[in-house]
Amino acid sequence: MTETDSPPDRLSADPDSPFFSEAAMERGVGIRFKGRERTDVEEYSVGEGWIRAALGKKVDRRGKPLTITLKGEVEAYWRS
Repeated sequence: MTETDSPPDRLSADPDSPFFSEAAMERGVGIRFKGRERTDVEEYSVGEGWIRAALGKKVDRRGKPLTITLKGEVEAYWRS
């Protein structure tokens, strides 16, 4: 993977976040956290080594998923 073809260092699935990128979301970013594939990631930071994962189907009063921050080795890659 080249430097220009790598996923963003930080990305959020929330359109209201400053780290949201529609182009990256359309292309599809996969996340490996501590060597395991994760599909419930709402936001991640490769440089800082953390992910925000959804807590099941629980939502806050605004309808956004409740999340928990997990720290560890994060690897982002393009799915396509």
